[in-house]
Amino acid sequence: MSIINVMWASGGPFASTHKVHQQILSQASPSVPVETWLLQGHASECGVSVGGVREWGLSSSRLKGRHFWRLTKPWMQARFRSALKYSDAHLLLLDGLGVARAFLPILETLPHIRAVVIFHGSTRLHPVDRVVFGRFPASRLTLVAVSKTLAASLSEDLQVPVMTLRSAFDPAAFRSALLPREQARTRLGLPLDKTPVLGAVGRLVAGKGFACLLDAFAGALPEKPDLKLVIVGEGTARAALEARIDELQLRGKVLLPGHMDDVAQLYRAFDWVAMPSLNEGLGLILQEAVMAGVPVLSSELDVFREQLADAGWYAPIENVDVWRDIIARAFSVSPETIAAEQYQALAPDQSWLSFSQTARALLS
Repeated sequence: MSIINVMWASGGPFASTHKVHQQILSQASPSVPVETWLLQGHASECGVSVGGVREWGLSSSRLKGRHFWRLTKPWMQARFRSALKYSDAHLLLLDGLGVARAFLPILETLPHIRAVVIFHGSTRLHPVDRVVFGRFPASRLTLVAVSKTLAASLSEDLQVPVMTLRSAFDPAAFRSALLPREQARTRLGLPLDKTPVLGAVGRLVAGKGFACLLDAFAGALPEKPDLKLVIVGEGTARAALEARIDELQLRGKVLLPGHMDDVAQLYRAFDWVAMPSLNEGLGLILQEAVMAGVPVLSSELDVFREQLADAGWYAPIENVDVWRDIIARAFSVSPETIAAEQYQALAPDQSWLSFSQTARALLS
């Protein structure tokens, strides 16, 4: 009896989903073997340890059955079916809707295998998805979302129950891995003095709201001229963000160091962390920053209020003027006081206990 953890892809854009799955799988019984199937990419690109891995080497077009690849989809699914048939898997942990679409039709012919689908963010559902989900009894299929906000939205769309498993980390283990402020700043190429630094972490894509953050940061500089901004991540919007940095004459004030595998160890380099996202399934960065003792500025999203309640510092999505004002105000108060309030609201110790208990029940 074993668990197969099926992931859509590797690489920086998928690092947070790998983190969530590994946290869930950490609660499996030590006597139960776990294998990761990586449908795209290589294990070395995952950013976290994924244990034993089978790399399938597929493309997104092939997995989705687009164009010519629609003709090869039966062959691909036959390969999956054969591999599952000759495995000793009793449970599949499926990474989101794309993986579920590829595997659930196969599992209809393999009744001894149970599936858990983990939803990490909002997704576009097709009518056929509701049909496929509806063909499985609750004893064989569990749908799980990483936040209460996301679970409620999916349940309404699918008209089936969706369990909430709000992702969490072991606070003690997370804090023990953090680098001290000086070392973290050295790693990021920042001054070791008291220069105030606003940090942000995430893929460089439009949905993360970093274009708004740049404009707001530029607007706050006249009031806070020594302020620096660091955005850690990589993505398709890099060129546009670099062009905007040049337009705003922010060279030397804004750093884009790219994707960093050890970014979770570097939060103490920052005085505040900004999350100007347009949408999030959970926002692991918020949890990591608060556990590191760094307060968070975030978009006014239900999923962020779910975690920080009234202790959060919120600004409307893509409202440059309000973001400018909240940045300036943040660097006029004690970040330690705000961080303590946000830590109490997030309650990482209780959240980790609840997460662990729910994950163990899910995997048993």
